[in-house]
Amino acid sequence: MIRKLRIILEMIKFEHSVFALPFAFMGAVLGTLAVEKRLPTWGEIGWIALAMVGARSAAMSLNRVIDKAIDKANPRTAQRALPAGLLKSFEVLLFIIVSFVLLFVAAANLDPIAMKLMPIAVVMLVLYSYMKRITWLCHVFLGLTIALSPLGGWVAVTGSLNASAWVLYFTVALWIAGFDIVYATQDYEYDRDNGLHSIPARFGLSGALWIARCFHVVTAIGFFALFWMTELSWVYLIGTVASIVMLFYQHWLVRPNDLSRVQIAFFGMNGTLSVVLFVFAMVDLLAVHQW
Repeated sequence: MIRKLRIILEMIKFEHSVFALPFAFMGAVLGTLAVEKRLPTWGEIGWIALAMVGARSAAMSLNRVIDKAIDKANPRTAQRALPAGLLKSFEVLLFIIVSFVLLFVAAANLDPIAMKLMPIAVVMLVLYSYMKRITWLCHVFLGLTIALSPLGGWVAVTGSLNASAWVLYFTVALWIAGFDIVYATQDYEYDRDNGLHSIPARFGLSGALWIARCFHVVTAIGFFALFWMTELSWVYLIGTVASIVMLFYQHWLVRPNDLSRVQIAFFGMNGTLSVVLFVFAMVDLLAVHQW
């Protein structure tokens, strides 16, 4: 059982929860400061972390089950656990059920509105896996889905939303959509030849990378906007500049005629970016403002 669990966690790249988890915490911190003039409790932070991990684990596992046939036919993904026969579908489905239960329990221990809004998140988590069969805007849908983590973190501790919460939501959504476009360039030819929808398949490699850059320009504007709209000050601004440098460094790494460094850009830069921005935001609030 332990071996199967390890394979599942490797299959869903569990360690990549770091992409969105810092933004979930950031949403909770900025929300409680804006609405209640306090920091979230450790209990609230813990339940938010469990909710986010449960949601992401369920979504990634569902994606692997739904895309099993596609992954098997794609040379890049044929060795994933399900198409390679390392796992059976019912084993992954059991893990999905446990993950959704974790999400449900965590939401039940947060603001009551979290339980009321949870079905929306679940529907979006399920629908994402079908988007590539329907529209090349699948990357945007993924961004809007994963960006529910900071929005959920905000509403889970305050029971409300304001303009700053929505700016954080759309900023994170476009950040995720942008780097998912970069990641999807690896499957450009396969998607195009097999009738699957993606921005690289629709607009070509050069066009897709330009669209990703445009998304990330708006992301940079959003990070700066939070500086003006919230309690954050100059320390956060330093972290913002550092994060934006990393954001566009990944675009320098990936070229239409050289996709060899997509993995470095996708996994290395983006995981580091979210952690750096969150750490600088917390130092700003704790050390400068002494909350």
